Amino acid sequence: MPTLYDRADIYDLIENEERYGWYKRHWEHLLQGADIHSLLDVSIGSGSVTLPLAQLGVALSGSDLSEAMLDNCAKKAEGRGFDLELKRSDFRNLSCWQGRQFDCVASTGNSLAYVTNDEIPGVLTRMDALVKPSGYLYFDTRNWDAILRDRPRFYLYNPFFHGEDRVNLVQVWDYAADGCVVFNLLYTFERECRIFQKETFEERYHPVSRQLLLDALAGLGYRDVKQFPFPAFASRDPEQAEWYCVLAQKR
Repeated sequence: MPTLYDRADIYDLIENEERYGWYKRHWEHLLQGADIHSLLDVSIGSGSVTLPLAQLGVALSGSDLSEAMLDNCAKKAEGRGFDLELKRSDFRNLSCWQGRQFDCVASTGNSLAYVTNDEIPGVLTRMDALVKPSGYLYFDTRNWDAILRDRPRFYLYNPFFHGEDRVNLVQVWDYAADGCVVFNLLYTFERECRIFQKETFEERYHPVSRQLLLDALAGLGYRDVKQFPFPAFASRDPEQAEWYCVLAQKR
C-alpha cells in the first residue's frame, strides 16, 4: 500500500490559514526566552509545522527523505516569500549538513516513530552534532504511552474542503504482533453528496515511550528539558495530551 508522504498533494489538503496561524502561535510560545535564530528541521516534510518560523525571523533549513514533500515545501515557501535551504536526507544520516551548526535542530510531525526504538539514540546523537554550544533539540510526537495504554482503534477528522469538494479522512489503527502500530488512512472525496474518489495509505510506526526519549536526551547532556502539549499554547498537561513536544537545551 502506498505511503501518504509520496502524495504531498493529498497530505496538504488539510492545511489552511487557520492551521498555519495555529503553528505560528505554537512557535511564538516556545521561542519566549529561547535564544533561537536558526533552526534545522530534519523531518520537515511539506513544511507545515516549521514554515511559520521564517515569518518569525528564524533562519530555517530543512531536510526530508521524501522528494515530493520537499518539492511541496519549496513551493509553499516561495508562495510566502520565504528563503530557506532544503536538502533530501534520511535523518538517520545527516552528513549533508556536516560542518554546519544551528541554534536548534528539530524533528517534527511524529517522525521519530518511523525508526525503531534502538535507532532513536543514534538519531538524536546525529541531530545533537549539529547543535551549537548551549543550543536546543526539539521534537514533537504522539503520546505513544497513552496510545498503547488505551489502544484506540479509530481516529476521525472533521471534514474539510478542497474547492467545492468535501474531503473526509478516517484513520483505522492496527496493533501488529511485532509491536508496531499501523495507521490505515482512508480519504474519500465528495461532490454533490456523492463519493467520486477514494485514496488509501498505510503508515507504520514504532511506538516510542516518553522515558526513552528523556533518557536519550539526558545521555547527550541535555539538562534543561521542557515538555509542552502540542501545540505548546494549549492548556493541557503534556503527559495527558494526544501530542506533546519537547524543547531541550544543552547546558
